[in-house]
Amino acid sequence: MEIGASWEEWKDVLGRAVNTARTMGMSDERIENLAYQVGEYLATHARPASPEQRVLRELWGAGNEEEKKTLARLVAKVVDGGTIS
Repeated sequence: MEIGASWEEWKDVLGRAVNTARTMGMSDERIENLAYQVGEYLATHARPASPEQRVLRELWGAGNEEEKKTLARLVAKVVDGGTIS
């Protein structure tokens, strides 16, 4: 499975997902937990479609659980315009 053809498209898709979660009343903590779960899934099942996605996959593979959670939190923050605490 390939996710998004470009970095900007990928960020847009994830940003809309974060916005939807926020609209549904999910807390930042819950959104971050879901971002971690999505990261785990994508690292296992998705083929990176851009150089940026390849870097994220490599970072994900090198990290321990806490580092992966930090990476997921940072990606969620980037795609949400920095509003996640």
